[in-house]
Amino acid sequence: MPKFSEKLRALREHYGLSYRQLGAELGYDHTTFSKIESGDRLPSYELIVKIAEYFEVSFDELMDDKIELDL
Repeated sequence: MPKFSEKLRALREHYGLSYRQLGAELGYDHTTFSKIESGDRLPSYELIVKIAEYFEVSFDELMDDKIELDL
């Protein structure tokens, strides 16, 4: 059961994006994503929604530890 941070990493890597590229796409500093993936920072609701929209997954798919991403 993957956590949000693991799902974010899986999506980012699946699409071949660096932290810098994802940050530029979503309008955030690249360190935001490295901190989220390492568990040092929690994402805001707004950022979760942006990530879901960008990767075309649902909010529930990202946040529910019982739902696996279909990559």
